[in-house]
Amino acid sequence: MSWQQRIAAALNERQAADALRRRQAVEQGAGRWLSRDGERWINFSSNDYLGLSQHPESIRAWQTGASRYGVGSGGSGHVSGYTVAHQQLEEALADWLGYPRALLFISGFAANQALIAALAAKGDKLVADRLSHASLLEAASLSPATLRRFSHNDAGHLQRLLEVDADGLKLAITEGIFSMDGDSAPLAAIHQAARVADAWLMVDDAHGIGVTGEQGRGSCHAQGVHPELLVVTFGKAFGLSGAAVLCSESVADYLLQFARHLIYSTAMPAAQAVALQAALAVIRSEEGEARRATLAGHIAAFREGAQGAGMTLTDSRSAIQPLIVGENARALELAGRLRAKGCWVTAIRPPTVPAGTARLRLTLTATHQPEDIARLLEVLHDAGQ
Repeated sequence: MSWQQRIAAALNERQAADALRRRQAVEQGAGRWLSRDGERWINFSSNDYLGLSQHPESIRAWQTGASRYGVGSGGSGHVSGYTVAHQQLEEALADWLGYPRALLFISGFAANQALIAALAAKGDKLVADRLSHASLLEAASLSPATLRRFSHNDAGHLQRLLEVDADGLKLAITEGIFSMDGDSAPLAAIHQAARVADAWLMVDDAHGIGVTGEQGRGSCHAQGVHPELLVVTFGKAFGLSGAAVLCSESVADYLLQFARHLIYSTAMPAAQAVALQAALAVIRSEEGEARRATLAGHIAAFREGAQGAGMTLTDSRSAIQPLIVGENARALELAGRLRAKGCWVTAIRPPTVPAGTARLRLTLTATHQPEDIARLLEVLHDAGQ
């Protein structure tokens, strides 16, 4: 088989399963509206949960940062790309979340990969929730450590797996809020299971940070848990991009030596770090609290309306409200019907989610209006009929 034959076979297989991914260029993809080719839809596919991608303070801060630092960083943080703006953001994040140190990464994917690749060695055991993000499971499977997956949100199963054949170091891995199901991990029980087995806990709180907990401090803070390794990302509630790892002084020093994704990647622009500080200030403010309250109201209204209409929902109290359809073709068909009625919804299919669980992944934001939620429920009802 040639390279081209292998590529063609893989693409044909995806096409036959209605699982071929495609991108569509849009004029605006964050915020309340999605626009393309002169049309617009109510946007129910954005992770911009608090609407901060359009916030004037974030925009103004980026412009101010660009005027001072330029639009690029010029190199990795180990060479010339680490500025006082990066340092100030790291210090603010560490103070906010109660950790000695924070280290910035260019993305949540890079942060997860860097942590696991730098820490895991042969003889170690990594035990991850079976529904963990691809960045976590891929890094764990490629590491020299042994990977085991525990049943979703099952702390007892986690503990049993940690305690079997555990000669090396052990790391439990989970998310705060799961990106495809929208449900929350029982972090207190999971942390206790890790402690009993003398393991560290790593939590990726991409979809909880900024949205849950006091001042938006996230899932761990809301559940009174302080994991050894906390990953927060800026592409959701912060409205920007990038990520940070929160950890101890010694772990931070270790990662600065051995985290290849940190050492060999160009640093995020300093102007972005300035904008992230502005977004953090909004998240921590009374305005941030009001935006979280608005979002919570939309979530409650949607769930009440959907259940009243006989729709089956997952156990999600987050901004992610998936409707499990099952077959790929059916999910694509329903997404098309909703778009025809003015609601932009994305069909999520395997391998992103397990086979047979294709879904409409609906995301609600603080920028939606009550009439948007009502329209979504109406369109869903009609599409289901």
